[in-house]
Amino acid sequence: MNAPEFAIHLDHVSKAYRLWGRRSQFATLKSALLKRDLKLAPEASIAALSDVSFAVHRGEAFGIVGRNGSGKSTLLKLISGILKPTSGAIAVNGRIAALIELGAGFHPEITGRENIYINGIMLGLSRRDIESRFDKIVDFSGIRDFIDQPVKTYSSGMYVRLGFAVAVHVDPDILLIDEVLSVGDEEFSQKCIAKIQEMKYRGVTLVFVTHQLGQVRDLCDRALWLDHGRVAAVGDPVRVVDEYLQVVAGHAQQPAAAVTTETQSAEEPAETKKDPLEEERWGSGEVLLTRVALTDDQGRDLVALGAGTPVTIALDVEVRAPQEDFVFGIGIYHADGSCVYGTNTDIEGLQAQRIAANGRAHFVMPSLDLVAGAYRVDAAIHTRNGRAFDYRRGVIRFVVGSRIHDIGVYRPKHTWRFEGGITFREVDTLKRDVPAEMAEYIRESEKD
Repeated sequence: MNAPEFAIHLDHVSKAYRLWGRRSQFATLKSALLKRDLKLAPEASIAALSDVSFAVHRGEAFGIVGRNGSGKSTLLKLISGILKPTSGAIAVNGRIAALIELGAGFHPEITGRENIYINGIMLGLSRRDIESRFDKIVDFSGIRDFIDQPVKTYSSGMYVRLGFAVAVHVDPDILLIDEVLSVGDEEFSQKCIAKIQEMKYRGVTLVFVTHQLGQVRDLCDRALWLDHGRVAAVGDPVRVVDEYLQVVAGHAQQPAAAVTTETQSAEEPAETKKDPLEEERWGSGEVLLTRVALTDDQGRDLVALGAGTPVTIALDVEVRAPQEDFVFGIGIYHADGSCVYGTNTDIEGLQAQRIAANGRAHFVMPSLDLVAGAYRVDAAIHTRNGRAFDYRRGVIRFVVGSRIHDIGVYRPKHTWRFEGGITFREVDTLKRDVPAEMAEYIRESEKD
């Protein structure tokens, strides 16, 4: 992999910690002299990370999930340079700002103002750079009244506010964030997420550890699941998070046998599937979506339709194990991958009671007001916390055609109204999709 392609690259990285027990220590100076050997030796070592390899591309948002003790924080410390790997190689391209531990990098005896300058200098800024950003840092943190107080007097929330404010205002190429954001209040968390999204749009590489799996699904381009220090999965965040939830819920053995992508042969490894039009499918298999179809008001399947067509997404359900916690979800995406619309029964206030027998769900849209283009539908049935029974990505592909060449994805019902000296000549709606000169030529031809 060439340097311009990635911000972070780990190649077979392992990290082990030495364990020191009572037998490896001297009880007294006399015992040390009697042994005639002053060298201390660890009793054992424990692997925090084992043979970890992956790359994070420039401008990518990369999430890391896993149980407590799986090595997530150790991984961030290795990337940031706080720790050195026991074996393997780590390459980082760009300036790193890290928010890894509560109060890391702050000296408790000096003020918040002085810590801002010290942290900024450590991250490669000049004093003039820090002075130009100082007010923005303090305003973002929201602790101006306490900025000249010793940091040791700060609460945990104030630590996080100041640390995050410094990290995001030093213009890093790479931002590392550990779970510390969960310490902040809801208002500040939303402020941080908005800032993270802004940095993502500006091309900053983001790597963050979190137990808030919804953030991984929504913010990340890819995700890594660490399990006991090893890479369990890396790739699409929705799929990685779901595989992690399957294991946490104790259903790790079912998905591969119960739900597979229908277009993929059993002998073909998943990594060889490259066609973006192929359906992806995963889940525990306890409840299956056996058929998902886009139909008109007569129940006929559709693959091409006009703007404003009334449609229904029909989901045939096979129940293999009765459930009381279940949610139906629908997502509509443009061909470029952008989300057009998504919802589910839980968001809309429908409280599940029980699903014990096969059935059918209907998602009815009286008018599908999309502009011309190609689209896909994702459908899923999952638990409220997101563990999929059956997730079918790209299960439907359809095309919307229109004589009207507007841009975007959504075409709201509308009319034009003018006042004063503004006049237009009426144009046949069937000819609105052609240039004005062509429309005039057609009009003149029809007069002959």
